[in-house]
Amino acid sequence: MPGARQNIAAVSNEAPRQQFKSFLERKGLRVTSQRLAILDASFGQHEHFTAEQLLAQARRIDDSVSRATVYRTLPIMTESGILREVDIGTGEKFYRRAANNQSQMAQVVCLDCDRIFEISAPFMDWYGSTVSAKLGLTPVSQRLQVSAHCNAFRDTGACRHRAR
Repeated sequence: MPGARQNIAAVSNEAPRQQFKSFLERKGLRVTSQRLAILDASFGQHEHFTAEQLLAQARRIDDSVSRATVYRTLPIMTESGILREVDIGTGEKFYRRAANNQSQMAQVVCLDCDRIFEISAPFMDWYGSTVSAKLGLTPVSQRLQVSAHCNAFRDTGACRHRAR
């Protein structure tokens, strides 16, 4: 593979890789080594990540990955269901691997360290459907986000959630 260094973030489960390849083919898009490196890099992330963080990780896998390819591939991966986009209102988008159970998730953002926590919020399905139905609408998407201050930060000046 030209430009490849080493596959340090290989996808351990072949299902997402095949899902992504099939999606690209259905959309008439090429399956390239750069797109697969971006996929592998995204599955190597354990927390929310930005496009720039993904670029750095993808370049460790394949140094031919460009910034433009990352920014063009992220919406494709989101549309395919491989990734979820998380917007916390800071102007920068974050991404995370889509959960297998696809249940609704709520985000809690620590304002002291900018860490994003996710919790299952199954009531959101019911709420979105109920409110929309009352208006004669069909829900397409919804989100619940809580911004919070860290109690430990307030008490000690150090946030216990700061990225490790």
